[in-house]
Amino acid sequence: METDIAANINKIRQRIATAAVKCNRSPDSVQLLAVTKTVSPLVVEQAINAGITACGENYVQEAKEKISLIKERVQWHMIGYLQTNKAKYVVNLFDYVHSVDRMELAEEINRRAGLISRKINILIEINTSGEKTKSGIEASQALELIQDVSVLENISIKGLMTMAPYSSNPENSRPCFSELKNLQKNIIKEGIKGIQMDELSMGMTDDFEIAIEEGATIVRIGRAIFGERNK
Repeated sequence: METDIAANINKIRQRIATAAVKCNRSPDSVQLLAVTKTVSPLVVEQAINAGITACGENYVQEAKEKISLIKERVQWHMIGYLQTNKAKYVVNLFDYVHSVDRMELAEEINRRAGLISRKINILIEINTSGEKTKSGIEASQALELIQDVSVLENISIKGLMTMAPYSSNPENSRPCFSELKNLQKNIIKEGIKGIQMDELSMGMTDDFEIAIEEGATIVRIGRAIFGERNK
């Protein structure tokens, strides 16, 4: 199993490099985030031993056990939908939160982070697909939210995140990724004090190469590393 995971990670890194070079980017400009949802701590350890430096979790409760065992060996990213009442756990567990899409949540993260003297890195989640089943704020509302969040002293805005709709054709994801890149450019032009727009978290196992072509700096890969989910 360990050999398979190491081989899978190597293949993904090669594909990342090829996609980056294709669009005149450095492979080092793209971070591989291993999505460890349903993956046991032992298997996560194997991935870390194979070079993974950042892991993404979807659920706070599941992440608690893994993070308590693995701790600071990797960065931990919260990538799933986050209920406001779970912010008190998130500020202790995670280095990044990708799924901030409303002021109420940002304010609670800020408050909870302040209580433990931490500053939490966040990404603003944008719903670029228009699907009602997906989280994220509409692109047209993103600037106002970012301006409001930018004044919170215990939060550091690092960029944007999106999820494309599932499709058997990766090219169908391109408009969503292109929209996120354009939004990033427009926000940068606003010159909002106290924020950064360096990160674009977009692209998963089926479409990460398209995402890289459109400017992704973080790709979230689970199945291509660990295989099909157990649940």
